[in-house]
Amino acid sequence: MDGMRYPRYLASAVREALADTPVVCLLGPRQCGKTTLARSMEPNRTYITLDDSNFLHIATTDPDGFVDRLPPQVILDEIQRAPALLVAIKRVVDRDRQPGRFLLTGSADLLLLPGVSESLAGRMEILHLQPLTEAEKSRSGGDFLRMLLSGELRESMILGDSDHVPDVIRRMLAGGYPEPLSRPPGRARQWHRQYVKSIIERDVQDIANIRDGRELGRLLELLALRTGTLLNASGLSKDLGLHRGTVDHYLAILERLFLVRSLPGWHRNAGKRLIKSPKLHVVDSGLAGTLAGLTVDDWLARREDMGRLLESFVFQQLHAQATWTDPDLRFWHYRDKDQVEVDLVITRGEKVWGVEVKASRTVGARDGKGLDRLAEQCGADYQGGCILYDGRDVLPAGKHLAVPLRKLWEL
Repeated sequence: MDGMRYPRYLASAVREALADTPVVCLLGPRQCGKTTLARSMEPNRTYITLDDSNFLHIATTDPDGFVDRLPPQVILDEIQRAPALLVAIKRVVDRDRQPGRFLLTGSADLLLLPGVSESLAGRMEILHLQPLTEAEKSRSGGDFLRMLLSGELRESMILGDSDHVPDVIRRMLAGGYPEPLSRPPGRARQWHRQYVKSIIERDVQDIANIRDGRELGRLLELLALRTGTLLNASGLSKDLGLHRGTVDHYLAILERLFLVRSLPGWHRNAGKRLIKSPKLHVVDSGLAGTLAGLTVDDWLARREDMGRLLESFVFQQLHAQATWTDPDLRFWHYRDKDQVEVDLVITRGEKVWGVEVKASRTVGARDGKGLDRLAEQCGADYQGGCILYDGRDVLPAGKHLAVPLRKLWEL
């Protein structure tokens, strides 16, 4: 892992893709570590960033000539700034399908660009890098999700006292962007604010025309306060004084830039999933905490806000672990007509797992009510679940296991 302060567990998947696929693309939010990971894979590979205005000018005015002049193996950073290059890359790859020819990075979702998925089908593998997980920050195995899926979680007891301010709160508010992790909390929050300002002033213009970047920033701040809740675009429109169509457009931009992620509603009937309301999560809990004005001192006073942020934090951890555990996993939330909920539903084909998130230090059988309902809905397809809570011990909770949140990064 030369050149990286933290191990990135997606690295093995990147190596495998470079060994058999002509074009490999790392997508993820800006500043999450894509460039560092790409350059660490093969340090001698030529590196070109399209943030350089000279390269960007040539790439946009003469994409075919730009690609023809590239060396045999190259990293092209921030490819979303010159999407016309993708067509030129397709032409070169069709002539020579050498594996690992192009390693691309992008800070916007290329699959939403017209014609990209069709033109590079079978030629490009896309891998999603997310902000650092707690497992990577702790340099642990990152095996929680694998153990949940395989049924390897077991009851255990640990003696000793918990911290007054839970370690998970500090971790949650630090977030996963590498750059601010070495700074004190106040300086880290300043980095988060400048990060949002930079994206609105620069990156948004690469993918969309908006009339006022301040409106987009206000929407992101409001979403940070409501992270982990059902999406209500009409309510957001009313609160911000914006047209509903404008809010929908801004939400699409934020999702395309990997700042927010929608979590669809699960239903036993696949057709009904399409009409279930999604939950919206800010992708990085540290960024969301800053925008929501949360600090470690608020962990009791603003318990409800902390609880929602904790749910987003857990989703962030498990969604990232899926990239190296099983990329075919899909994530949902569950909410039925009786308002019974499960924070996270994980599926692989017809198999289903459930995860509940509790900010409390105690847990009982009633906390598994949502998981019980989910199990009823799934029948034999239900594979198990757990309740993540702020305690020390892995304990039985009705038909389920109560598992300390720290197991997300200790296993």
